[in-house]
Amino acid sequence: QAQLVESGGGLVQAGGSLRLSCAASGRTVITKTIAWFRQAPGKEREFVAGINWFGGSTEYADFVKGRFTISRDNTNTLNLQMNSLKPEDTAVYYCAAAPRTSLKIVQTSPLAYDTWGQGTQVTVSS
Repeated sequence: QAQLVESGGGLVQAGGSLRLSCAASGRTVITKTIAWFRQAPGKEREFVAGINWFGGSTEYADFVKGRFTISRDNTNTLNLQMNSLKPEDTAVYYCAAAPRTSLKIVQTSPLAYDTWGQGTQVTVSS
């Protein structure tokens, strides 16, 4: 089973950028969909972006399209480049893995994900 460790969170001013990384261990990562979710205080956990490790198909939430980019590399690391950050992007960001069910479709429900990282805090000041 894949294990996930996030890094890269922090404090940034509105309009700035941050890059989150998720180190995935385990031989089965190629069979997974890996995604970023976020949860702000008092709100439900929501899908941000995801990628099918094999094939590379991606999915983005509407509120991050054009600002965030998800990618993976050959060191089993998932990255989330976040540009033009807004105060409403403030949340704890989680990396999660799910069994891949389709080469083209990235699942967006947190219920589909069975492995989670510990989370990393992103704070955007106005």
